[in-house]
Amino acid sequence: MTNFELIVIGGGTGNNVASAAARSELDVALVEKGPLGGTCLTRGCDPSKTLIHRADVIEQIRQAEQFGIDAEVTNIDFSTIISESNKPFDEKAEQMENSMQDAENLMLYKAEGQFVDERTLQVDDEQITGEKIVVAAGARPIIPNSIDGIEDVNYMTSDEVLRLDERPEHLIIIGGGYIAAEIGHAYGTLGSDVTIIGRSETLLSREDTDIRQTFTEYFSQRYDVHTGYEATSVFEDDDEFTVQAETDDGDQLAVTGDQLLVATGRKPNSDVLQVEKAGIATDDDGFIEANDYLETTADNVWAMGDIVGNYMFWHSALHEAEYVYKNAVHDRQQEVDYTGMSRAVFSSPQVASMGQTEQELAENGREYVVGTYEYSNTAMGIALKDEAGFVKVLAEPNDKRILGCHILGPDASTLIHEVVTAVTSGTGTVSEITDSIHIHPALNEVVERAFKDV
Repeated sequence: MTNFELIVIGGGTGNNVASAAARSELDVALVEKGPLGGTCLTRGCDPSKTLIHRADVIEQIRQAEQFGIDAEVTNIDFSTIISESNKPFDEKAEQMENSMQDAENLMLYKAEGQFVDERTLQVDDEQITGEKIVVAAGARPIIPNSIDGIEDVNYMTSDEVLRLDERPEHLIIIGGGYIAAEIGHAYGTLGSDVTIIGRSETLLSREDTDIRQTFTEYFSQRYDVHTGYEATSVFEDDDEFTVQAETDDGDQLAVTGDQLLVATGRKPNSDVLQVEKAGIATDDDGFIEANDYLETTADNVWAMGDIVGNYMFWHSALHEAEYVYKNAVHDRQQEVDYTGMSRAVFSSPQVASMGQTEQELAENGREYVVGTYEYSNTAMGIALKDEAGFVKVLAEPNDKRILGCHILGPDASTLIHEVVTAVTSGTGTVSEITDSIHIHPALNEVVERAFKDV
């Protein structure tokens, strides 16, 4: 049995902890079966946004006529687009692996590990043990067993959908979350017919009510969207998929397409690791229970990222990695501060959010005031001819402390950062935004005016 001072399970943001610990001259093992960089680098965030940007370019060209410009898309080289969306990130993952192979004080195990005892892992035909362990093994797509026939068909998940050889003629997506919104936009703009079947009453059900309702209305104008439907069965015949679904009221739906994407959420990989053998407790959904220092119920074991499920984003996992490094490697006790945590959906239109939604505040009996402003009432919004976009601000009625901000429209993922900075680094009040001098006619004016509306 080989002993290490630190074992890190998971090569996504866990890679950062392992590298930093090795540079601090700890004897480190990194256990990762797949490509280094995790889901985000090779199967998620990065290649999908590269693909989506190409879809955005196509969309802009198709909308050129409304700006008095005669332009059209005459050819879409699908295979080149897919290749260029993946190649740089595959190369980066390979470079990371080579770097890890050559790193001092670090042993890379390209295998899947499973706990066999307290701080002891089985890795291939070898057992390794660590004085300290960091579990950062991520999550994987959920495949609902409530859909009859799902295990008998050749469906895709987010792991495969970015690497298709041919453009789907008709892509069916089961699920109405951010993956459905982003992939639906990407492939729909590239020329596929897109049908989305979501069980919630709107797409993006975790977002603020006004945001998700507006997004669903807009998306439904472009694609075949069926909300409030639960997929009940699927079968495949002659390379065609037929999905059947129904509402709570019994209304039924049948859709046929040549590709099927199941995007119904993600589940933690704690079961694969058999964490219970190490004394690591999980909740009912399998997420590892960790305290404010990201310590698990097992001594000298920390957990971070998707497998904990506090926020299932790359940027949140990277944020947690900094605290795990301090607490696990340098024996500090620093609570993770999630102040200003935000998220974005890179669809069309974009969505970005920070803090609480209006429905969450109402459910908790919290008093609040609302400020809103539409893109179309600003000079840049007029220039963009944007009719759907708006900013919504939620604040406490007395001291005007910012409780939430929700944006729908162009560059929402960028605009939200002004608010994140105000909440994280300043007083966290509305005046942080309204007292700042905003460039005219920059798009940020829509944020300023929404805050002034409070």
